[in-house]
Amino acid sequence: MDFFALQWLTIKEMLNWRVSLDIFLIATIIYFIYYTLRSLRTRQVVSGLIVAFVLFLAARVIGLQGINYIFSNFSHVALLALIIIFQPEIRRIFERAASLRRNEAVEKGSLLSTQLRDAIFVLAQRKCGAIFVFPGKDSIQAWTSEGIALDAHPSFPLIMSIFDHNSPGHDGAMVIQNGKVASFGVRLPVSKTAVLPEGYGTRHHAALGLSEVADALTIVVSEERGSISTFRNGMMEIIVHKAQIDLAIKAHWEETSSYAPPMQRGGRRWGLFSQIGVSLLLAFLFWSTVVVTQTQMVEKGFTVAVEYTATGDNVALVGMKASEVKLHMAGPRSALDNLDPAQLAVKIDLSKDGPGKHTVVITEENLRLPKGLRLLDVTPPSIELTLKALEEREVGIKPQLVGELPEDLRLGAVLVAPRKVRVLAPQGEMNRKESGLMTSPIYLEDITKTTRVLCKVVAPPGIQPADRKWPDVAVEIQVLPR
Repeated sequence: MDFFALQWLTIKEMLNWRVSLDIFLIATIIYFIYYTLRSLRTRQVVSGLIVAFVLFLAARVIGLQGINYIFSNFSHVALLALIIIFQPEIRRIFERAASLRRNEAVEKGSLLSTQLRDAIFVLAQRKCGAIFVFPGKDSIQAWTSEGIALDAHPSFPLIMSIFDHNSPGHDGAMVIQNGKVASFGVRLPVSKTAVLPEGYGTRHHAALGLSEVADALTIVVSEERGSISTFRNGMMEIIVHKAQIDLAIKAHWEETSSYAPPMQRGGRRWGLFSQIGVSLLLAFLFWSTVVVTQTQMVEKGFTVAVEYTATGDNVALVGMKASEVKLHMAGPRSALDNLDPAQLAVKIDLSKDGPGKHTVVITEENLRLPKGLRLLDVTPPSIELTLKALEEREVGIKPQLVGELPEDLRLGAVLVAPRKVRVLAPQGEMNRKESGLMTSPIYLEDITKTTRVLCKVVAPPGIQPADRKWPDVAVEIQVLPR
């Protein structure tokens, strides 16, 4: 069965309502981010990110190790760079996600837009500069000055008086929100791009700057030309007919009245459906790639320690023995990548083995494998062990003296109590190790008079006390003057 067939079977087995909900939520996030970034002047960067994302998915599916290495090692740095580059856009996305307000201006009907339209064209005929701002879903407070609060219903006389040359706030913008004039004399952020042709003044650059950071609609009346322009989503449109004003204002209010994507007619509706379809496709590819990658069966080797436990009564393990082995295992990639080798210690139970040579074959019974993992091979596959019967005998204890006494003293008698203890040792090794029992070190340079020291017993491997516990040993060191 090839990789793609295995991938399809894996996905088919895991498809259920939870998976469908998971894919739907991922697609919603993708479309929401795209819908927000689409309105900004970052389309080329977003297109590049989409190409990189598709390339990453293809590399994971096909198994291109070089591309996977690049993405794995540079993804964290790239993520940090993207956060810095798209800081305004990310802020805008969270502002939209957190805001649940609904614009009430849609319900005002055509009367309000008619009043604004007539006033805007009269201002243009008189070549009286003006800026009208209609906020959308995004808050504009972070990008504008407060201006002068008004909270009044718009009317022709009010608009004409505010933008009169003698008015203190005529150089700023009028903010119309929820069917009222919220404030005037508001300062807007100037665009940092060079999109506008030469000859356009501060009003146009300010309107463009606001449209680049928020989804507000801005209408500008040029004082020099007497022309009318609208700015939205970083794009400028020249207004010639009054109907264009009505359409621009009404379309803006309808689109920003809620967070549901606008349902366009004709080709635009098909464009919306295609965007939603692409979002679902990308979400499915992302989910299926992650699932297949994490559940893909792979092989991996681990070097683990060998632990020998529970030797039987009156027997001891002697000679050379392996301290570690190499395991060759198979299982899902995610399980093997997250596996701690310390959990795979090979445990060999010798409680039922008697004296003699034994060959222990290492199998899954010697391991506690996590669910879904299989043991393929072990190096070495078996371990040779030697067990010898223990014999009991009485053995003497020698004091372990380290260093020398001060120059004006000499060593007298050294008394050890108890002098002997009964031990259990492997057969045949008692004579060789009879003199091996010693006390813990006693440092003579610290002794200036006859001293009694309590010590521990130090025994070679394989020798153990007959009563399962070593006694404390008292050593009396007698010193004499020279």
